[in-house]
Amino acid sequence: MPTALYHIGNIRLAYQLPSSLNTVVGAFVAFLISLYLYRRVATYPGVGLLGYVMPAVTGGYGIVLAVFFGLRLDYSRLNFALSFAAALAFLFLVSVQLRKQAQQRFYVVPSDHALRLTQLPGIAWTVLKEPQIPDDPRAVLIADLRADMEDSWERLIAIAALNGYPVYHSKQVQESLTGRVEIEHLSENSFGSLIPNLSYRKIKRLLDLIVSLTLLPLLLAPFLLVALLIKMDTRGPVFFRQIRRGYRGQPFEVLKFRTMLHNSSELPACERESAITQSEDARITRMGQFLRRTRIDELPQIWNVLRGEMSWIGPRPEALPLSEWYMGELPFYTYRHIVRPGITGWAQVNQGHVADLDGVLEKLHYDFFYIKNFSAWLDLLILWRTVGVVFTGDGAK
Repeated sequence: MPTALYHIGNIRLAYQLPSSLNTVVGAFVAFLISLYLYRRVATYPGVGLLGYVMPAVTGGYGIVLAVFFGLRLDYSRLNFALSFAAALAFLFLVSVQLRKQAQQRFYVVPSDHALRLTQLPGIAWTVLKEPQIPDDPRAVLIADLRADMEDSWERLIAIAALNGYPVYHSKQVQESLTGRVEIEHLSENSFGSLIPNLSYRKIKRLLDLIVSLTLLPLLLAPFLLVALLIKMDTRGPVFFRQIRRGYRGQPFEVLKFRTMLHNSSELPACERESAITQSEDARITRMGQFLRRTRIDELPQIWNVLRGEMSWIGPRPEALPLSEWYMGELPFYTYRHIVRPGITGWAQVNQGHVADLDGVLEKLHYDFFYIKNFSAWLDLLILWRTVGVVFTGDGAK
């Protein structure tokens, strides 16, 4: 559309100029990719409208822009940028309209687990008092399909399904609304569904290498500047090294910029409580506060990504003493090591830093959600939300 408006006096000229033709075709393809990404990313919970639209459109237009650069194709930067802005505005308005139309009431078949869902805010819940189909053509029924229910309630569920009313398992609804997966028993079928996408795991490793090799030369100068500022701020080494548990439970040495006083950062392995960073921790240096808030202290882990010990996105690796403590206290904790740990992850953008056992359990549920929905679409959403976290400093300690 921007190209057509630019050449409104002579549309034929737009198709004769290589730059204009490339812009039209590229913008069209970018918009189609954006639509596809939007449909995939919008299935994940806990994100506002702009949080769905921005990563989808940025991803779609970014892919086409990379093709332009790679093939050295001529195009109109102004018209391509205007197309990007138009696609962003269009999808945002569509999202607002769809959200208005999607407002509906969920009818809950009473049971212990299903009733707990009614405590989740922002949803219109109605608990059914008797086993009758609601007088609502757009009704959606929520039921714990594994609970022992009376025959009348099971008959209601069957009749509702036969009449075309959606019936969802309460556990699936909880996952889609909270972005968390809870595991109670190893024998559950849902545990099998947590096996990550093996084909994407190989693609993800290749992307990690490409991104790391591309960024490394660009980061060398900023790394030198940060190293100089750390040395000027406090005495001690530039880097902080710590053994953590990683992929398939194997220990590895993580590399970060030092953000704490040197004498306080080297703690005995047995003092696990001291290894947990608290709010307003007195050990954090002035430079360390900035590095932690912006997450710059994590960037040296690009070395761990290149070595195959980490990924850019995945569950955060824990220090060995903390990991052993969590494994002793929390069932299934070790399963989070089935994928490579990441510099950022689903738990980090939803929860931030935690310093107690209850918080770790909640983080574990976020990690399980990531493993169960292991895909490029979820990684794209995490990447976009990480950008927001870097600028706001949310969740930093």
